[in-house]
Amino acid sequence: MTTHTFDIVVLGGGSGGYAAALRASELGKSVALIEKDKVGGTCLHRGCIPTKALLHAAEVAEHVRDAASVGVTATLEGIDPAGVRAYREGIVAKKFKGLEGLVKARGITTVAGLGRLNPDHSVSVGDDVYVGADVILATGSYSRSLPGLEIGGRILTSEQALALDVIPERVLILGGGVIGVEFASVWRSFGSEVTIIEALPHLVPNEDIALSKGLERAFRRRGIQYSLGTRFQNAVQDDTSVTVTQEDGKEFTADYLLVAVGRGPVTADLGFEEAGVVLDRGFVTVDENLRTGVPGVWAVGDIVPGLQLAHRGFQQGIAVAERIAGLSSANIPDVQIPKVTYSSPEVASVGVTEEAAVAEHGADAVVAYEYNLAGNGKSEIIGTSGLVKVVRLKDGPVVGVHLLGDRVGELITEGQLAVAWEAHPEDIAPLIHAHPTQSEALGEAFLALAGKPLHAL
Repeated sequence: MTTHTFDIVVLGGGSGGYAAALRASELGKSVALIEKDKVGGTCLHRGCIPTKALLHAAEVAEHVRDAASVGVTATLEGIDPAGVRAYREGIVAKKFKGLEGLVKARGITTVAGLGRLNPDHSVSVGDDVYVGADVILATGSYSRSLPGLEIGGRILTSEQALALDVIPERVLILGGGVIGVEFASVWRSFGSEVTIIEALPHLVPNEDIALSKGLERAFRRRGIQYSLGTRFQNAVQDDTSVTVTQEDGKEFTADYLLVAVGRGPVTADLGFEEAGVVLDRGFVTVDENLRTGVPGVWAVGDIVPGLQLAHRGFQQGIAVAERIAGLSSANIPDVQIPKVTYSSPEVASVGVTEEAAVAEHGADAVVAYEYNLAGNGKSEIIGTSGLVKVVRLKDGPVVGVHLLGDRVGELITEGQLAVAWEAHPEDIAPLIHAHPTQSEALGEAFLALAGKPLHAL
């Protein structure tokens, strides 16, 4: 057994873990970054980056298919799964190489292998032991399933869906959240018949109801089918198909079933509880500064209760590294973290929904305004429908910004600034949004809430 000593040991090299390692090294700390697979984790290799590459390929297919509408002669001859895969893998490989180089340049020691937290708060990897004055747990998440629903064969998780070497003729998606609607969007653009099965009453059920209904309308126009409000009962597969039965007896059959019912924390059998780390339903219990109940042990990213987003992991990793170094670092509540679903159309939001604002403050204290993207010149040019919805307190600040439409994810940072800085629409209305841009739609909503609408009645 060999013991290695560092200022900080980071267990997990995904978004939260490598962000913590990079920031800690900037602050002069010696860092060991332990990762059982590849640095970059799920986001880089099996999540955010490869799925967005797929979505871009899908967007290109739609542009070619619709090229005649803008006077361009083009023909979509088909989708080459091998070519799409090569494109996707090339993007991931380039980003991975860049990340590896950055980690090496910062002087971080990368340890390949499965790490386990010991009762003395060291971390074992095989016969080696890594000791740090502080340990950061960042072990990430996995694709969940449902009781009695076994993954395998034609029943897939998102990781296996990415690896498919065919374009399904028919596909079922269990779950109408972010992962489900993104894959639905891709497969429909590639020519598949798609049906989403969601137990809750709406797609993207955590979003403002205006966005959910708007996405449902857009998906209907695209020919994406969905069944809402009835729970899954079982799935049966054979060599050629999968049949899903709902609790009301309705059946759906397709070539594949994607299970997209959320992600769970990777915390089992890693020694956490034996080392005194408290778990709640598998998630690590932390205080407002991301400390566990064990001195010198911290946790970040998907294993911490709350939004499971790569950019939340980045922020938490940076914050913990700074706190260990004795610096102050702001706590960013989940309500101020922007969320984006990269389907076509995109869904983006930050802050609270109108329903949540009313529940907290009362209907008389809340004002909401919706601006239809039909009134926005740039949205008309790129051919997207959608809306901007801004929620404010009466005579008070903006508390929610909700967007639907192609490319609106690029606008959500302005919404985050408005919500986090508790800006009033009257503060933002005098500011200028370049014309023609989609950002003008946000400007129009702020103008309207300030009592001086321009391109709206």
